[in-house]
Amino acid sequence: MSDQSGPVGHETVQTVTDAKALAAMANPFRSRMLDALSVDGPSTASALAKRTGQAVGSASHHLKVLAEAGLVVEVPELARDRRERWWRLVAPATRWSRAEFAGDVSAVTAALAAESLALQRQFERARDWLSNDESAGEWADAAFATQIWLELTPQELLELSAELVALTRRWRDRAMDDGLERETVFLFARGFPAQP
Repeated sequence: MSDQSGPVGHETVQTVTDAKALAAMANPFRSRMLDALSVDGPSTASALAKRTGQAVGSASHHLKVLAEAGLVVEVPELARDRRERWWRLVAPATRWSRAEFAGDVSAVTAALAAESLALQRQFERARDWLSNDESAGEWADAAFATQIWLELTPQELLELSAELVALTRRWRDRAMDDGLERETVFLFARGFPAQP
């Protein structure tokens, strides 16, 4: 199972049931674009190209693939003229379970590829943070890492997962009209059976 959450203020979760969507998410540029839309909100291909370091034509192509996969939609009401095209996520969070694709080998392969890419990007972000922490200032004391060994049933792990997702969404969706300056923070957690 995977749960990718963004800072949109409602609890809609898109359950991915199509291998096409999983394959679209397994592309590094498209994954970065989804992250940018999650953090920044609706955007144009030009702004996404600049944010993700790709050509505008490439960003437009990737947006079309994401739209065909049902992950983003056009937001015409944001356009200032007919040439400008704005895009947003279909939902602030996506979720899927490989168990739902058990009979479809290509879908399971796409799900594994999307999960592997997400894990790789999580570790890259953590490595980038560790390699630059000397310039972190007050963030050095605030950043954290934690791990713990638990004894759980599959149902208990599902319950723990739901509690963690609810907690992180509560923090994401809280009112922030206090005038404080905030920075985007990346938080990830994983839970799965393992042995020391």
